[in-house]
Amino acid sequence: MASADSGRGKNKVVAGVLAILLGGLGIHHFYLGSTTAGIVLLLATVLTCGFGGILTSIVGLIEGIMLLIMNDEEFDAKYNQRTPEGMEFVFQKK
Repeated sequence: MASADSGRGKNKVVAGVLAILLGGLGIHHFYLGSTTAGIVLLLATVLTCGFGGILTSIVGLIEGIMLLIMNDEEFDAKYNQRTPEGMEFVFQKK
């Protein structure tokens, strides 16, 4: 697992759990640094009075699983050795 003092210090287990539990609000994107993606998910949930939260929660669940099964080197290269783009989702190859 990537150490807490490498690069930006993001932890894949924390990111994965945030995505699974709070993915409908995009909290994991704020944690990982892709704030525009987080805002899009948050607005999709809030502006639809929670109905969009069903879809965004499914996206969060899938992204959380992807984060948890991602190998440590790939996670470190994607989230600790660089800052993600604002509208970068977990399932995008970067």
